[in-house]
Amino acid sequence: MDRHRDVHVAAVVSVTGKKLDTASFPATEIGYHQLLQWADGLGVVRRAGVEGTGSYGAALSRYLLARNVVVIEVNRPDRSLRRRQGKSDTVDAQAAAMAVLSGRPRTRLRQVR
Repeated sequence: MDRHRDVHVAAVVSVTGKKLDTASFPATEIGYHQLLQWADGLGVVRRAGVEGTGSYGAALSRYLLARNVVVIEVNRPDRSLRRRQGKSDTVDAQAAAMAVLSGRPRTRLRQVR
């Protein structure tokens, strides 16, 4: 998920890496609920990659952890990828989802303050 102060952009990928969908949600408790309902409608949500779990992504991370979703801190996409594909929140959200799928991120959150 690519997170911002007012909006979070999420992407869902299958276990084979196929992009299923992307969508934007308000960065509010209602928005987090809508995001998780939307993602659950595409399949079972077990893990979520979130950029900035200590800043704009903190409240979303707490929300997901409370609902038994494993939250993994994801670094911003590398600059070469951003140059090739262009900067967009959708591309960043897809990169976060693919990073979780590939096992590249190493930080699994247990709790977020």
